[in-house]
Amino acid sequence: MTPGRSCPLDYQLPANAFRGEPAFECDTLYVVGGLYGNEQALAALHKRLLREPLAKVVFNGDAHWFDAEPGLFSRIEQQLTPHLLLRGNVETELGRPGTGEHGCGCAYPDDVPEQAVAWSNAIHQRLTAAVRQLPGMPEQLAARPATALVSVGGQRVAISHGDEQSLAGWQCDRQALRSAERQQEIGRWCEQQQISVLTTSHTCSPAALASEHWAVINNGAAGMPNFNNGCYGLVTRIAAQPSMAALYRAQVAGLYIEAIPLNYDNQAFLAEFDRQWPAGSPAALSYRERITQGTAEQPLDALLGGFTLASTLCALEAHFV
Repeated sequence: MTPGRSCPLDYQLPANAFRGEPAFECDTLYVVGGLYGNEQALAALHKRLLREPLAKVVFNGDAHWFDAEPGLFSRIEQQLTPHLLLRGNVETELGRPGTGEHGCGCAYPDDVPEQAVAWSNAIHQRLTAAVRQLPGMPEQLAARPATALVSVGGQRVAISHGDEQSLAGWQCDRQALRSAERQQEIGRWCEQQQISVLTTSHTCSPAALASEHWAVINNGAAGMPNFNNGCYGLVTRIAAQPSMAALYRAQVAGLYIEAIPLNYDNQAFLAEFDRQWPAGSPAALSYRERITQGTAEQPLDALLGGFTLASTLCALEAHFV
């Protein structure tokens, strides 16, 4: 397996990763995956949290990606400090001593083009050079846990970067979650582990599936556009009460599981992105079109069962179209 496609053995999560006592209890939880070094998205998140000061926040990996300058990287780290921080593949490989044989650690499946894998490895190589200019930072990143179990409204919520089996697993992407066999597997796992919600990110593409007793939600990217109706990120909100800002939601075990738009200043982000990653750079070639135009997908594409669109969608379309 080549760098960027391989899945290191230490990415496998132990069978007891989500057993034991929750790390904390709360009535409102935000899970933020794929911030990708977008400082403007982080500012938008903090602005939203002013409305819910008692909410807890977990960053479940890949908080860094485009912040390839040591000063910016360090500044984002400082702003993350008050929250619970997990390792994604980005942080894991940045914190790993050695030659970087795993590349970005994305464990890309075969249907991802080789050029995209090469660009990701090149981005990670530059990010590694920045982190090595920050004394103690690799160790700080490596020390973060890969998973978390928390209690929201008395229900157990499992948080991973990839899936319930691997730090960089792809079994919570849309293609996998559409499979009846996979849905049965998640249902059995949730029952055995007494989990009501599994929340992930990693695949950079939102997906949401709910049954009567459990839900799985992948927020895609907090720091990049996810759909074709505007340049906004997505975060996951799990709470005892619904949010008027939800794009789509499901209700399971007395909890509202929601995708919340993160309306960051995209022009400011793009200016910073272009300064660090000019035309022809691997990040510009791989991501600039998505940053400026969004994706070809619509929110409905993310809903695989049990979730419904909220009225926020109409407001978003009126704003962006």
